[in-house]
Amino acid sequence: MQSIQTELKKLNENLQKMIATENPILYSAAEQLFNARGKRIRPAIILLISKLISANNTISIEQKRLAEIAEIIHTASLVHDDVIDNCDTRRGIRSVHTVFNNKIAVLAGDFLFAQSSWYLANLNNPNVVKTISKIITDFAEGEVQQGIRSFNYQASVEEYIEKSFYKTASLLACSCKATAILNKSHIKVQNDFYMYGKHIGLGFQIIDDILDITSKSANLGKPAASDLKNGNFTAPLILALNKKSKLEKMINQEFQFNQTLNEAINIIKKTNSIQKAKDMAEENIQLAIQILKKKYSNKNNKELLLNTYYLLNRVY
Repeated sequence: MQSIQTELKKLNENLQKMIATENPILYSAAEQLFNARGKRIRPAIILLISKLISANNTISIEQKRLAEIAEIIHTASLVHDDVIDNCDTRRGIRSVHTVFNNKIAVLAGDFLFAQSSWYLANLNNPNVVKTISKIITDFAEGEVQQGIRSFNYQASVEEYIEKSFYKTASLLACSCKATAILNKSHIKVQNDFYMYGKHIGLGFQIIDDILDITSKSANLGKPAASDLKNGNFTAPLILALNKKSKLEKMINQEFQFNQTLNEAINIIKKTNSIQKAKDMAEENIQLAIQILKKKYSNKNNKELLLNTYYLLNRVY
């Protein structure tokens, strides 16, 4: 991402200014995650698409602001997620609700959503406002779906994909589309990048769910197996359930003991469910890559392609 290093540095500086508030507690809570410096995958994708589809390889002020808005929305969702899932760490540091409390964390998340909405409105583009506003609605839908299906061993792959779209892929799909809208691109280009973002988002979520089973907490920046422990059904678990009925009993008991959780992880690892989940992730990433290769090969798409391949290589 060499070509957007300057933009990403400026983005980090602007995020601090955009969350300014006179309330020191709210500011400290909001600043907690931004100081942790996430991977900034979503803003990077927006900035790279902006360069790819522009006539002269440039990024407009509005597209830069959109990248910042997307990261604020993403961060707000993480603050709320950590409260719902009782996650103690995020991006390698203590989560907001453990530093303060649940009430402050929820208010901090609400504050970030409100700030993103204000900056979104100031883009003065009704189509972009409509497109990005849907993300917040989808977040809520995804959380409700996840909540009502927790510890439900009858969850299907189709339900998992739908929930993953709402919770993760919608943000990327809508942000990528909004990037094209700001470029005044044709509706076909807008739809291409909506699908690109959707497939990237689904692939990213499936990979995240694999890493929840296979990685250590230090590498994840959050507690390992937290999804499993909270009864959040992920691709590896759903695929393993088809082969190991013993998992059903553990789920019914809601993984009451640490040894039960560890045993469940070992059972999942011994099936081919992780490889099948990798295949699902790769299928989505390859669909995104094909959009770039088939329709935008005449442009300098190398960096966006490399960034897309990077997402897949996280599990290899």
